[in-house]
Amino acid sequence: MQISQTKNNELVARLNKPVHDLHYALYPKYFKEYDYEEMKEAFKKHIENDNFVFLLIEDKEEAVGYAWIEDKIHSGNVFKKEYRSIYVHQLSIVQTQREKGYGTLLMNYIYNLAQEKGIDLIELDYWVDNHTAKEFYEKHEFVKYREFVYKQL
Repeated sequence: MQISQTKNNELVARLNKPVHDLHYALYPKYFKEYDYEEMKEAFKKHIENDNFVFLLIEDKEEAVGYAWIEDKIHSGNVFKKEYRSIYVHQLSIVQTQREKGYGTLLMNYIYNLAQEKGIDLIELDYWVDNHTAKEFYEKHEFVKYREFVYKQL
């Protein structure tokens, strides 16, 4: 098993399909259907952003998942103090490789990376109907500290 940083937008776009398909299935009002060519170009731009890091997890030289993270500096102002965090935009494991500990290995790698950078906060969000993500992050002892709500008119 190996975790490394990747700049391969085509691979990330392919690995993104299950995440995007889930978002589309849960919230078709907000998400477009998955389009590989569009995703490939979008990830190409994201990968060029120095604040974003794409981690690839491989087992026996086969890609089994990825994480998209950001080293984020939250500006201070008159109301809030400045702080820094690692923000997890996405974490996805190939459907046939789930429940094998790959997601936990990726999260442990992210924790270690944050500590190496002197960052003591990992942040993320997930859609409320994504019960798999909720259970996974609860298992990793993430604590809800803010809720985002809406009212459809």
